[in-house]
Amino acid sequence: MSKKEKAMDLFKQGYNCSQAVLLAFAEELGIDETTATSIATPFGGGMGRMREVCGAFSGLLMAVGLKYAPKDPKDQAAKAAHYALVQQLADEFKKQNGSIICRELLGIPGAQSPTPEPRTPQYYQKRPCAEMVGSAAEIFEKLLQTKNS
Repeated sequence: MSKKEKAMDLFKQGYNCSQAVLLAFAEELGIDETTATSIATPFGGGMGRMREVCGAFSGLLMAVGLKYAPKDPKDQAAKAAHYALVQQLADEFKKQNGSIICRELLGIPGAQSPTPEPRTPQYYQKRPCAEMVGSAAEIFEKLLQTKNS
């Protein structure tokens, strides 16, 4: 099973978009599943269902930070290179999906009730979230392959 498929499956099991992406890579990132799930929880629904930055994209960035963040806070060149990578990944996610903003991806207004919608077949038909999760996981998997080759 590819990481894309794993992330999409995790989302369909009930994990939020951010959790599904980060959790798909927990082993490679050296974190346990409970930690990955806990860290990513607030970012679902575009940050607590406020429909801001897409949770799938946020999960991708968490994975990037865990794997590639500069270690020296005074190393400005390393920070700049890391931020350039983040911008490159944002461009790729936008190219594939149209935006990194949850409400734009879903075509809905901003902040909504904090209560998540039940995960019914109708939910999955009207929400492209599983595809966003798959896209984010695929982008990170390609990054891992590129940097490890």
